[in-house]
Amino acid sequence: KVLAGVDDLQQVKALEMQVDTRENSLGSFGAYLPNLRELKLNNSLLVSVRDLGTTLSHLHVLWMACCGLSDLDGISSCSSLKELYIAYNSISDLSQLTWLDHLEVLDLEGNSVEDISQMQYLGLSGKLRCLTVEGNPICLKPSAESAEDPDYNYRAEVKKLIPHLEYLDDIPASQT
Repeated sequence: KVLAGVDDLQQVKALEMQVDTRENSLGSFGAYLPNLRELKLNNSLLVSVRDLGTTLSHLHVLWMACCGLSDLDGISSCSSLKELYIAYNSISDLSQLTWLDHLEVLDLEGNSVEDISQMQYLGLSGKLRCLTVEGNPICLKPSAESAEDPDYNYRAEVKKLIPHLEYLDDIPASQT
C-alpha cells in the first residue's frame, strides 16, 4: 500500500519496485493486486522468475532488466504477458518463452544467447513482432562451437526462424 500510494490495492494497475528475493519472497503478492497489468522490477535481485510466484497471470508488461537472472523457469505463470523486458541478464535458454502465447515485444539485449537455434522457440510465439537481441553472442556467430564468419548475418538467420517478426533490434526485420 505504501509503494502503490493507495489504500485499495484493487486500483493498482502499475507498480515499480526493487526487490532482493534472497531476503523477501514475493510469493503470492500478485493475489493482493488482481488488476496489476505492469510490473517494473529493473535492477532487482531475482534468483529465479519463480520467486514472483504464480499469481501474476493477469500481467501484460514485465520489466526485469539487470536482475541477475540466468534462466526463465517459471515465466509461464505470467501467461498474459504481451511485453517482456529482460535485458542485461545471463539468459541463454529461451525454451520457457514458448508458453507465452500473447507475447508481442521481447527485449533480450545483452544476454547470453549463444545458439541461433534458440530463436526457434520464439518462432512459436505467433504474435511476436518486436525483438531485441543485440549484445548476445548469436549476433557474432551462430553457435558457441562455430568460428566467427564474416558472411554470417544474424538478422537474416533470425528472420528465417521468426518469419512474422516486424522489428529486430529497432530496425524493420525485412532489412537484413
